[in-house]
Amino acid sequence: MSIDNLCKWLYDTTLAVTIRENDSLFPWIESAHVIAIALVLGSIVLVDLRLLGWSSIERSVKRVAEQTLPITWMMFVVAAISGVVLFISNALAYANNFYFQAKLALLVLAGLNMLIFQYGIYRSVDKWGQLPQPPTAARVAGALSLTFWITVVIFGRWIGFTLVPTIPT
Repeated sequence: MSIDNLCKWLYDTTLAVTIRENDSLFPWIESAHVIAIALVLGSIVLVDLRLLGWSSIERSVKRVAEQTLPITWMMFVVAAISGVVLFISNALAYANNFYFQAKLALLVLAGLNMLIFQYGIYRSVDKWGQLPQPPTAARVAGALSLTFWITVVIFGRWIGFTLVPTIPT
């Protein structure tokens, strides 16, 4: 099955039709998505700023991460679910939108950055986590994370301004 065929099938699902035909359902789902993304970004920014040595330097990196990442993960799940539901509502148009494609690519890069950080430099956080200025690798991971997540939000906002509704044939 091709991507376009999958998108057409999603477009024709009862859920997609319901979202498209209901005047208030899409805005409610989109609002949940935006709020969740704001909380994901906000909690990630706290950790990234600590990794950069720009804030919360009186607290260890590990403590900042332990206090904020549960919120990050909960809200990421909400953002992912609401994002998938929004995608389904007009799958073909989203799949062919440059800003949507870029947002997904940036999400993958953010995830890879997090995995490399988590299974790399963070493994020794007990050695450096109290330092006001973490090691260069941690600072680079924080800077990349900030860059990726901010651009995810920017591209996400542009989707709504550039999306041309597509009715599959």
